[in-house]
Amino acid sequence: MLVDALLAGSRRYGELASAVPGIAPNVLADRLRRLERAGIVHATPYSTRPPRLAYALTADGRELAGVIRLLADWGARQAPGTERLRHDVCGTPLEARWYCPTCGRSVDDPGDESVEVI
Repeated sequence: MLVDALLAGSRRYGELASAVPGIAPNVLADRLRRLERAGIVHATPYSTRPPRLAYALTADGRELAGVIRLLADWGARQAPGTERLRHDVCGTPLEARWYCPTCGRSVDDPGDESVEVI
């Protein structure tokens, strides 16, 4: 949820606390430290007295956007009445597909024989 909250850009601690309802301050601080150690989040000081930080996703953190959107889409399909992600231009619900850039083809089932796990 923290990564999702940071997808729109850098946020301060208080903004993250508001964006993730119900998260305890000690849990938020611990998660931010863990995400920073993992290279997902980068903290930048914006005040020295008192010391305060703004948090932003690293390049590795931004790569998680696709995974988060896939999970959100899956959740939306499981819960009746939940809105799915839509194409801004035409309003059609988006679909995720496996795609081979070399062949230029969609692969219908990632579990079929044409897909090899390396």
